[in-house]
Amino acid sequence: MTVNVAIDVAVEVSVEPAPARYSVRQGELRVEATAPRELAAEPEGALVGLVADTLALPPLAATLRSGSPRGGGLGASSAMVVALIAAAEETFDLPRSAAGRRVAMARDLEARLMGLPTGIQDHYAALLGGALEIRHRPGGEAVHPLEIDPEALAASLLVVYTGQSHFSAGQNWQVVRRRLDGEPEVSALLTGIAEIAGGAAAALAAGDLERLGAAMGEEWRLRRRLAAGISTPAIERLLDLAAAGGAWGGKACGAGGGGCIAVLCPADRRAALAASLERAGGQVLPARPAIRPLEVF
Repeated sequence: MTVNVAIDVAVEVSVEPAPARYSVRQGELRVEATAPRELAAEPEGALVGLVADTLALPPLAATLRSGSPRGGGLGASSAMVVALIAAAEETFDLPRSAAGRRVAMARDLEARLMGLPTGIQDHYAALLGGALEIRHRPGGEAVHPLEIDPEALAASLLVVYTGQSHFSAGQNWQVVRRRLDGEPEVSALLTGIAEIAGGAAAALAAGDLERLGAAMGEEWRLRRRLAAGISTPAIERLLDLAAAGGAWGGKACGAGGGGCIAVLCPADRRAALAASLERAGGQVLPARPAIRPLEVF
């Protein structure tokens, strides 16, 4: 099981038809090509090139924006693929994919881009918003929305960038490979994480944020043992500081190895904790739960 909450650190994608060439703009960067596969060969245009090639899109101009730090572990790349597929289907009046198909396509395109297997949980968060319980079952996943109080969660949530970018697929592949090799320690750790996820879903649905924070901390104590590099000195320093400041618990977002941490704390301690974490080198992001699903204009 995976339990996650979408946050409003958003990605935005704009796609419009173009006369003859494919182009991608992201901040100050701009790349152009005459064909999707040519665009896919450019690092800054690869994502758009893969989507354009897969969907057989005509020439287009795409503009990409992300509120997440690069390598922040917040699922921004997954959200970007989902948004690109949705924007392309709308712009060129293609059949609108159901959520499961859109997620599967985005997962496979990301795997092709990185040359490593990827998951599906980030794509569902970007598509559906809110809090989700995702059960990974033989034959396909079962996705169940969880009712939450977004204001209460926002008042206790801190999302903090460590200042260190990460590469999630590389970290995840270490874990997958060790599990496929049948290493007993990794198998036991993953079983423990799955059990904690079940408790986290119940705590989130009940609005018991203290219990949810404790579950996050326990999950992290297991997760950081899955492979070398998942934990970093920057992550541990910020999590230790949060615990000393009265936080209920926290963990690295995504695969670890850098990126962001998420911390839950009593609402009346949030401001002081945020200031303390920023003094220690963290960057507190203006992140709140995002209840609305993907929006197409």
